Amino acid sequence: MSEYLILGIVLIVVLGFFNREWIKTKFFPAQPKNYTIDDRFNSDKREREKEIDHLLSKMGKNGINDLSAKDRKRLDELSKK
Repeated sequence: MSEYLILGIVLIVVLGFFNREWIKTKFFPAQPKNYTIDDRFNSDKREREKEIDHLLSKMGKNGINDLSAKDRKRLDELSKK
């Protein structure tokens, strides 16, 4: 009987090892990355810069006429911030 108990414990440990990422995300969810107002501001700024870079690269390939009205409006909004 004790052999089955040892085998069961080993099996549980092995399954836990291979499923540790799932267990970690299930029981210990990730905390928000922005801890301060400055971190949140910098994160938002990086996202705006990425979007501006994307729109400018799109415009740089084929000119300003390639941008849709929606893209032009979004570029104007982002450039004012």
